Amino acid sequence: MNATQIHTTFKLILHFLASGELKNAFAKTNDLVDELQIGEYTDRLEDIRQNYRFLLQYFISGVEDPDRKIVYNKLIAKVYILNMELHEELLIRNSTSFEYTQKRYFPHISHHSSPSELYDALQYFHNHSSLLKGSNENHEVELHRIRSNYEMIIPELFGVFWLTTFYQSEEKLLFSRVMHVDYPGWLEKSMVVSALTLNLWRMFDESKILLLFDCCLSTNETAKQRALVGLCFILAKYNRFLPFFPAIRNRLVLLADDNHIVENFQNIIIQLIATAETEKISKKMQEEILPEMLKISPLLKDKMDTDSLLNSDDWEEENPAWQEILDKSGVSDKLKELSEMQLEGADVYMSTFSMLKNFPFFSEFSNWFLPFDGQYSAINPLFISEDNSLLNAFLNNNIMCNSDKYSFCLSILQMPEAQRGMLKNSFKMEAEQLDEMSKDEALLTPNLVSKNISKQYIQDLFRFFKLHPRHDDFRDMFAYSLTMHRSYLFDILSTNTDFKSNIAEYYFTKSHYFQTLELFEDIVPEIPTNSALYQKIGYSYQQTSQLPKALDAYLKADIIQPDDLWTVKKLALCFRLSGNYEKALEYYHHADFLQPNVSSVLMQIGHCYLELRKFKEALNIYFKLDAENDGNVKVWRAISWCSFVSGNIKQSGYYLQKLIDSEPNAADFLNAGHVAWCEHRLTDAVKYYRESLTLQQNNWEQFLKSFNKDKPYLIANDIYEDEIPLLLDDLYPLSI
Repeated sequence: MNATQIHTTFKLILHFLASGELKNAFAKTNDLVDELQIGEYTDRLEDIRQNYRFLLQYFISGVEDPDRKIVYNKLIAKVYILNMELHEELLIRNSTSFEYTQKRYFPHISHHSSPSELYDALQYFHNHSSLLKGSNENHEVELHRIRSNYEMIIPELFGVFWLTTFYQSEEKLLFSRVMHVDYPGWLEKSMVVSALTLNLWRMFDESKILLLFDCCLSTNETAKQRALVGLCFILAKYNRFLPFFPAIRNRLVLLADDNHIVENFQNIIIQLIATAETEKISKKMQEEILPEMLKISPLLKDKMDTDSLLNSDDWEEENPAWQEILDKSGVSDKLKELSEMQLEGADVYMSTFSMLKNFPFFSEFSNWFLPFDGQYSAINPLFISEDNSLLNAFLNNNIMCNSDKYSFCLSILQMPEAQRGMLKNSFKMEAEQLDEMSKDEALLTPNLVSKNISKQYIQDLFRFFKLHPRHDDFRDMFAYSLTMHRSYLFDILSTNTDFKSNIAEYYFTKSHYFQTLELFEDIVPEIPTNSALYQKIGYSYQQTSQLPKALDAYLKADIIQPDDLWTVKKLALCFRLSGNYEKALEYYHHADFLQPNVSSVLMQIGHCYLELRKFKEALNIYFKLDAENDGNVKVWRAISWCSFVSGNIKQSGYYLQKLIDSEPNAADFLNAGHVAWCEHRLTDAVKYYRESLTLQQNNWEQFLKSFNKDKPYLIANDIYEDEIPLLLDDLYPLSI
């Protein structure tokens, strides 16, 4: 098997396990066992199969077994672990990806023969450097030497916990020693946690996940936050199979008993949501959902400036009362705190620093996860001068992640000394402002340190998975950013309704409406009846083009809080877009009653009359608007089209001429062509049609689609149907 076939077989096995098809899972697992040709795995598979045969035999025989479910789950867990190991061993042999290449290469480049020797080298550095720094004599040369050796050990330490398939007693001892509260190396603790996370990201291992849980309780805040972030990703990736590992569930429950930990998780999940790219969602809304909604009312497309109408306050307007409710409840302050974590700024900085990841410093894999340390030799020259206060102030703020700080320092070191000095001076005012902002934020925001550590680490991970030269060889962690709420972890954390509600509100503020709906619909049965909640549910359904469900939610909001203007307008809009113009008209009239003479509402009333072919009533509305809003091209457009479809060609032509003299679009010239033709001015008609075609970039299919929609109105205004093909042939761009 090649790497692709191994992956395909492995995924199929996981599918069979998740759907309870154990015999199929056994058959496919046997394919991997046969490929590997190691007796231990053959024996393990046969043992699992035999146990499953016994379970089936007892079941069919009608034997009562209260432990059957437990045994069954254990069998699935064993098959799952077996396949994880088979998958890993086969890829070590066959894969050319970066990670497996490193796994094969790592034993040959290690400078230490064992983990205990590696630990001794680390202890030597800390003990010896502490003695030398405490001495009154100058030991710069020796300090530099042992620092250089230390910086060579860090990648090896990282490699041990990243690349080792199974942690034996020596690796576990090294892990416990480094993570011990008395061990002085804060940097090593952070790197070990990151390496463990990447190891688990490659391969599920229950014992390693339990080690990650241990790290979540570390007294070192950097290591702790890294562990919590890593745990979110790891548990999301292996979510389907976590129920088969009760030890993990038990540790999760214990962890969730700590309110501080729960708050940390909430902060991290919100930061992960904020990393999600919204461009794809926006593109989907603009290119797929809105055009589908416009198909509901083809008569109004282009004629009534429908795109503008749907982008007006009727469609986008959020209820101002929501903010008032949030302010009164105190939730507003919490949302502000959650949304102002400046993770959006990371995207800007990522763009800025994406071209600064080509320094030799980043060719060392582990440096992508290195906490910022001014003592690191690659950047230390910036921190040994006497006047480094400004640079320190800038680098110690929280606007840049660790990876970007290294990029920034490395860039400065490439500058001539004179330019470097000028740059330092230019930072003076900004550094002071940032320092003041940090102090103010620290006073206002509890747990600021932990939030900033997790934020910066998430940004570091984001840069690795997006910018590393071999990032395509790694499954992107951030593909799970918008699915954290579906995880086993989230279920345990959200036993407190406020947790789920806060995440739902954050999804809503970031326009992730599908995710918002998943959580809001769960919340509805758990809290008292709430009009604002149903409004938001309706708005989310509206924004995802689920109009019947949006209507249902808005109607519930209207029952709870009648005569709310915003809800009434949304109901009217949804009825109109659904084609129920009678109901839409009813609600628009009610909106006009609640707040009389609002132009946008009156315009919609006119459109409903037009759709109901009540042309006189529609024109009365439009003329009223024209009198009150002199020079409004949208009103002229409405009058001209309504006049045309009602047979008043002269009046239509009058307003079309006003449009052509001001701000004409392709639809205006098309309509002008219709009017000219109806007035038997064929030469003018052809001229106007050509203008419309030109404004549509000579897209004949688009022009023809618009024209054909209007054919019934041309025929109704005494244009002979058999003349239409002749005129279209004359317009057709290709010559005969």
